[in-house]
Amino acid sequence: MKQFDVVVVGGGHAGCEAAHAAARCGAQTALVTMKKSDIGIMSCNPAIGGLGKGHLVREIDALDGVMAKVADASGIQFRLLNRRKGPAVQGPRAQSDRRVYQREMLRVMETAESLSIVEGEVVDFIMNGQAASGVVLADGSEVRSKTVVLTSGTFLRGLIHIGDVSYAGGRMGDKESSLLAKRIESFDLPLGRLKTGTPPRLDGRTIAWDRLERQDGDDDPTLFSFLSKSPPLRQVACGITHTNSQTHDIIRENLEKSAMYGGHIDGTGPRYCPSIEDKIVRFGDKDSHQIFLEPEGLDVDTVYPNGVSTSLPEDVQVAYIRSIVGLEDAVILQPGYAIEYDFVDPCVLDAGLSLRSVLGLFLAGQINGTTGYEEAAAQGLVAGLNAARAAKGASPVHFRRDQSYISVMIDDLTTRGVTEPYRMFTSRAEYRLSLRADNADQRLTPLGLEVGCVGADRTKHFLDKMEKLDAGRTLMKAESFTPKQISSAGIKINQDGTKRTPFQLLAFPDVALEDVVRLAPGLAELDSEVGLQISREALYANYIERQKQDVERLRKDESYGIPADFSYSDVSGLSAELTAKLERVRPADLAQAARIDGMTPAALALLLGRIRYLEKKQA
Repeated sequence: MKQFDVVVVGGGHAGCEAAHAAARCGAQTALVTMKKSDIGIMSCNPAIGGLGKGHLVREIDALDGVMAKVADASGIQFRLLNRRKGPAVQGPRAQSDRRVYQREMLRVMETAESLSIVEGEVVDFIMNGQAASGVVLADGSEVRSKTVVLTSGTFLRGLIHIGDVSYAGGRMGDKESSLLAKRIESFDLPLGRLKTGTPPRLDGRTIAWDRLERQDGDDDPTLFSFLSKSPPLRQVACGITHTNSQTHDIIRENLEKSAMYGGHIDGTGPRYCPSIEDKIVRFGDKDSHQIFLEPEGLDVDTVYPNGVSTSLPEDVQVAYIRSIVGLEDAVILQPGYAIEYDFVDPCVLDAGLSLRSVLGLFLAGQINGTTGYEEAAAQGLVAGLNAARAAKGASPVHFRRDQSYISVMIDDLTTRGVTEPYRMFTSRAEYRLSLRADNADQRLTPLGLEVGCVGADRTKHFLDKMEKLDAGRTLMKAESFTPKQISSAGIKINQDGTKRTPFQLLAFPDVALEDVVRLAPGLAELDSEVGLQISREALYANYIERQKQDVERLRKDESYGIPADFSYSDVSGLSAELTAKLERVRPADLAQAARIDGMTPAALALLLGRIRYLEKKQA
């Protein structure tokens, strides 16, 4: 067998990004997967992006990764979430044609230079002392390499649960990986069990679409890749319905038959994507829960009912599905199920996602305790980059928390570990005003150029864009105007004698680009995308500078005391999860609060701000 620089185990979202990233860096790379036809498969919902997740996809694209381009090529509905809020918390999301996504990802992998695809089940590692130097396949053959990236997803001792029936499987229709799990266990790593789930798939021909609320995509689609122009596929609508009291009664009456509530599952599930059973138990005061009916493709009748993941028996699934408006005659094509699997405590990884105790072995994706395609792909990219650099004897690439959501996620994982599947949210980043989806290329493409993972097409596109942005910024700041001149252009402003540039005026929330064009007609020559980008920069310019100062002050204030009767529920912007943990622990000061699992600098800043507010109020 040929000697490779990097071997990537697993052809899911983490594995594809890892293999492509390593190959882009010039490393001879092998992607080993059980079935070539499963490369890029969307095991759960047929969608990419969302709040926080969309930021990750943009960042992957900025480093010339593949997820964004494949999502754009397969997208059948695009929506920008939080459109009414500021650009920092808006998240692009795309409904994908599942088959097209998988087909396009396979094409990208097959045509990548320096990348070979090997079919086979990995059952062991080739070890050179304490270093991994390749993998052993089930047929006894070996694939040797200088470094290895393991992206095993939910396959390590995967166990599928439907009611009281359980059987081994990495996902529906695929075998699990027990031999590799035992090998991982032999490294004496801290292991745990997590679980995730999926809803039943429905036959769209049996849904009464005319009785449902219609959800269309955006008229002006926001795509993921900075290189994409417009969606190539026909766009479709989704449907919206809701559970009801009858649905809830059926589920309550059968809770003991659920794998989770029947005691068949030990692993912890995702807090932010609960099963329908969890929703009924945890939110018993709610009369209904929203369900998004998402078509899985243009040429298939399968529909994904987002919001009703379950591990109840199939007959109960039929009963509660048919209690829902519009689904009275729905036929289930595949039952929903829960899957339980092994993960490694990510605290044993360094910032480059390599194991400290096993040289040359990198981990990415759900094996590190995360959930979601986007989190997996982002880790895969980092692991692939660093595996390629390690194979060449180069120093690892470490991202800073103020640089990307990718680095926020990796820092959270490697410093705090996980107690439940980790999901990215914008609230996890203390620098989220500057870590916007729209400027991911400006933040990360220069780094990609530096480490050699960005191709010629993206390089040209990026340099052309930066040239236009620099010229636009210069134009925006070239001339300043008096309050009288500004008012004469129809912009309301205090007559305080202060002259302001168009860039400074765009920092006012009620001032738009077309307003300053009336003041400075030369700005009309700006490219529309350039003008929009500069407008966003101007809007946040003062806040970003203040934010940096706040974080610096926070580092000096970690010993700040917290009153014994402090009410965490009164802290606006604090997640329900952190509020519950803080109320339980009742930390004496910010330093103790900082050590609570899941605590972020952003949350600490909120605590400090609230404490100081109360002190001033009492003074």
